[in-house]
Amino acid sequence: MTGLASGRVDGVLFDVDDTLVDTRGAFATALTAVAVEYLPHVPADRYGEILDHWRSDPGGYYRRYTRGETDHATQRRLRADLLHRTFGGEPVTEESFEAWDGLFWGTFERSWHAFDDARAALELLRAAGVAAGVVTNAAVALQERKLRSAGLDGLPVLVGVDTLGFGKPAPEVFVEGARLLGTDPARTAYVGDEPEVDARAASEAGLLGVWLDRPGTRRIHERGVDVGAMRADGVRVVAGLDELAEALGLRAPAPGSGARE
Repeated sequence: MTGLASGRVDGVLFDVDDTLVDTRGAFATALTAVAVEYLPHVPADRYGEILDHWRSDPGGYYRRYTRGETDHATQRRLRADLLHRTFGGEPVTEESFEAWDGLFWGTFERSWHAFDDARAALELLRAAGVAAGVVTNAAVALQERKLRSAGLDGLPVLVGVDTLGFGKPAPEVFVEGARLLGTDPARTAYVGDEPEVDARAASEAGLLGVWLDRPGTRRIHERGVDVGAMRADGVRVVAGLDELAEALGLRAPAPGSGARE
């Protein structure tokens, strides 16, 4: 295949949040707005704890959503209430959630930005003739809107949590993504920021799992992950999307070499 050094990969599937789009940064901005309005007694030097709490989902509410057990708004309300109870705020009830979510979600959406290395990585894949798409644990329409806002709207969202009614780490999700991409799972890479839900789960589904271990972005429960063990299990580990091509053995073809567009 043109552009491949190893002949292994025909397609690459991406996670969106904290892989292509800096969702952590958007959450930080939104949760700061929430803290200022609803948790004014919490000092600013603890805002990192608030962010860690939200991203780690200690109540398991987002995981219930990805298993098809609840809806998106309900999981967010329950997470908001647990956040408030953890940091000494007033309960977030069904009645008060609308105003809370207006502040949180409105700020969150306005803060969506692509990582600096995302667009160049996608362009290199196109130049190398490698198909690319998205498999995500959020709804398809939401992630399409997010990618548009971040300037990455040329990338198709193939599978969301609403496609099969459940999400990663179920192997069917990755296999369906490869099917819709038109590639053999064994010749398809999956790139995501979560070591277990993304990289290892994709590997166990028969894809090439790639863990994007961006410096300083791990969730609390991921901070003790053994990178060496991940590599020993066949997972490729990269610190940025600028390392992806080399990790996959890809080389952009020289001008005029006839690579697929």
